[in-house]
Amino acid sequence: STEVSPASRDILLEGAYWDPASIRRTRRALALSTEASYRFERGIDRWGGADAMRRCIEIVLATAGGELAGAPLDLWPVPNNPPRIFLRPARAAQVLGVELPWHVIEQYLVAIGATVVSKPEDGRMAVDVPGWRPDLVEEIDLVEEIARLHGYENFPSDLRRFRVGSLPDASSERAAAAVRRGLVEQGHFEVSTLPMGPADGKTSVHLLNPLSASDGYLRRRLLPGLVRLVEANWANQVADVRLFEIGSTFELGQPGERPREERRVAAVLTGRREPEHWSGTGEAHFDLWDLKGRFEAAAALAIPGAAVQVERNSWVVRDSQGRTVGEAAPLAADAPPWAAPLFGFELVLDPSPRSATRFRPLPSTPSSQRALALLLPHGTSAGQVEAVLRRVGGELLLERIEVESDYRGAGLPPGMRSVAFRLTFRAPDRTLRDAEVDVAETRLLAALHSELGIQRRDAGTPPTGE
Repeated sequence: STEVSPASRDILLEGAYWDPASIRRTRRALALSTEASYRFERGIDRWGGADAMRRCIEIVLATAGGELAGAPLDLWPVPNNPPRIFLRPARAAQVLGVELPWHVIEQYLVAIGATVVSKPEDGRMAVDVPGWRPDLVEEIDLVEEIARLHGYENFPSDLRRFRVGSLPDASSERAAAAVRRGLVEQGHFEVSTLPMGPADGKTSVHLLNPLSASDGYLRRRLLPGLVRLVEANWANQVADVRLFEIGSTFELGQPGERPREERRVAAVLTGRREPEHWSGTGEAHFDLWDLKGRFEAAAALAIPGAAVQVERNSWVVRDSQGRTVGEAAPLAADAPPWAAPLFGFELVLDPSPRSATRFRPLPSTPSSQRALALLLPHGTSAGQVEAVLRRVGGELLLERIEVESDYRGAGLPPGMRSVAFRLTFRAPDRTLRDAEVDVAETRLLAALHSELGIQRRDAGTPPTGE
């Protein structure tokens, strides 16, 4: 139309259907948006090109005169037939939950511009959709239009019967849920950080297409990400921070194998134990013993049967193979002068199956307690002793084991320490006699001597103490 002037005598009219995908790609490539691209990339009537051309010819002849030089030339590459969809009223009733009469369905289809070609035969009806609705391509699209016109408020709201799944939750997810609940009860807030970051040792997994140069590796630990969040809180004058995260860590495996992935939980805490108050409470800050208490509570939930041990300036948890699966210690961070010390711990969630929780009635018989003082080499932990006692004591009605004291001082053989245990025995159906407990104690001492080389402390050695 830009080349038409009052002197024009011959006019060529051209009509076309513009492919929305092609228009959209070109508009993005050229970074040029026009009214035409805005309209055509959303789709127009695919089958109305010939009708639009004939109408345009009628308008030109009626307003400007002239005559048609020849028949229109149609170069449409595909047959000019509207798409036909077969709709099954039974399928519509199954999806909608109600059975609508076929004449009501036909009324709704006509309202959207569709043409019902045939009545229901063989359980279905043929429907030709209008060209200006490119979104109608399948049977379910027609069912959606029927639901919209009928009104969603007119459908009954019936709840389907609930069926419990047959597959139990994964053990790691059950452990994560238990740890999450415990940390939230202690006032921690859960966060979720990106699993990418800088290299953290030689076993870090390198990314082929990182988001940035500084985040080119998968994380090996969760604590570095939490420390960065604490530093961001400090930068915004937030002194009291308690955060935790449950996520996956990655580490290189053997050559030719996939990276090793573990589910872990990590937590950090710094600042006051309680909120600041006018009464003066809330002045005490978190210390190492707060860290130890929370670490022990989380370890008991994450790793059944875990025992926390002291190692150098931290507390650790080891699995049955001796691998460290948890550690708690003070953390180094870029802290302002007014910030309190930062503490944190990280644990591997045990993926082994968990036994169901069992409840027992309160005991109706009295217990019998014995104090057992042992001489342990410095390389033998109390956890090793407790493991032997539990394994052997299961047949001897041993109910509880408690560590009473750990003495390391004068009067003991070189390289030895004195650890006192309190053993509780109980029979569920009778009162134990002293002779029965003596026999059980003798068998426990024999097992400790044969497996760990541990002996009972002689009466001549000093008593255990602080």
